Parts: sequence; structure tokens; C-alpha cells
Amino acid sequence: MSVRCLYLDLDGTLLGRGASLLHDGEGAVSIDGVRAIQACLRAGVEVVLMSGRRRAQVAEDARLLGGDAYIFEAGACLVLSGEEHWLTGEIRPGELTIAEQIERSGAPALLLDRYAGRLEYHEPWHVGREVSHLFRGLIDAFEADQLLAEHGYGDLRLVDNGAVSRRSPALASLPQVRGYHLVPAGASKAGAVAVHRRARGYSREQCLAVGDSREDLGCAAHVGSFWLVANAVERDPSLREAIAADNVRIAESGYGAGVYEAVLSTLASARTAGLPS
Repeated sequence: MSVRCLYLDLDGTLLGRGASLLHDGEGAVSIDGVRAIQACLRAGVEVVLMSGRRRAQVAEDARLLGGDAYIFEAGACLVLSGEEHWLTGEIRPGELTIAEQIERSGAPALLLDRYAGRLEYHEPWHVGREVSHLFRGLIDAFEADQLLAEHGYGDLRLVDNGAVSRRSPALASLPQVRGYHLVPAGASKAGAVAVHRRARGYSREQCLAVGDSREDLGCAAHVGSFWLVANAVERDPSLREAIAADNVRIAESGYGAGVYEAVLSTLASARTAGLPS
């Protein structure tokens, strides 16, 4: 069966040090990420970016890679050929943005107060967002969800979107720093992938996804194969324990090289499967 679509995370996956498409995780020049996109385009595979980034950022990145569909703010919205598909449940944009509604609810203040010294806004990227409140630190996202539910915020959840490199002096003692998105409970990259796949008419087996976080890993249920880039498990070994599906693979390489590995392996397997016996 042919491969029709690649769902691809940006930061920590396609992009290397400094969020560069042309550098690997160590900062060395690399075009492996570009080669991965090129291989997809030549094979007629649609590339759909899925990111925690803001709409404008992901839209421009998608345009540069030749795509007209993308997923922004950790699955809050899928834009498909210019049409918005909001996955935020009853919390919808209106007179106030979803981010403003979440701010007024008091949920961000609750998290910052409870996890003082372990959680802070991810400056400067936390501003200008339509949906999510973006934090950095090191906490248990599942524990945070329980805290939110106990205080009447069951319609929200905290998404662990993988390791980040920026931190303030207040977080200097933490062994690592991760990025977290506070979003409506119905928003997820996995949900957005499922909506896009149905809209395009792709079967699960015709799709693959590549990422570096627990949130990305949720997409495994909606694709034929899911790949974690090597740097994902290097930074968070517990991700191996979170793998529950048999269609999940860990690339030998990290960042763009890992994406290239995943794309070439999947395309080769599809060609082999299509050969007569």
C-alpha cells in the first residue's frame, strides 16, 4: 500500500539546534531534514506539520515546505486548505480568544502558584497565542491534570510537548526543562491527525508520523507507523516505557536525520509490500 501522508513535528524533530532546518542537534550543518521533505514530495506524500507553535509560524513553515494543511498550538486547530477545524470542544474563539478565556478562568495562575520554582511561562514564546498557555519547567503533567480537575478545570489539560533548551535562572537547578501547553481538554495532535486523515480519505496504513514527545506519541493510534527520533529517548528515557503500540519505532538518528531515516524506511517498506510474491 502506498504512503500518502507524513505528520511531522517541528521543534526537537525536524528542526535542530536553534530551531534550524539546516542544523542537527549539535549545531552541525545538515540537510537531512530537507532530504526527508524532498523524498516525500517526490513520492507524492503530503507533509502535514503538527506543532505547539503559533498559527502564523506553522502556516509559514508549511508554505515553505509546499503544504496547505497544518496543525498548530498542540492540536487546538487543523487548517486544511484555508479552512479552520477547531478541536477545542465548547471553548471556542469569539469576542475573547481561547487563550484569554483560559487566562480569565484562573487555571494558569493555579499552576504557577502550585508549581512555583518548577514552572514558569516560556518567555518570549508565550505571548501572542490564540489558544494555549505555554510554560516551561519540570512537573508531572498527569498530576497537573488531576490538580486542574480538583479545582473545577476539568475542561483543560496540560500537554507535555518535549524538552526545550531555554530556561530562566529560577529553573537553573532542574535536571532538564520541558515545554507544556495548557489547552482545552479536547485538543490534541492525535485528534487533529485523525480529523485530517478522514478529510483526505487516507487509511491509517497509508500514513506515518514522526515526533519527539509524549504528545506526539499519541498519534501512533491513527497512523500505520510512528517514529520517535533518537534524541527524544536520549532526553527522556521514560518514553520507552510509554510505548504501548506495536507500530512505534525509535530512529537510530536524531532530529532531521531521524526524520529522513523514518521516511526512507517507510517508503522502502511500502515498495517492498507492493511487489508481487
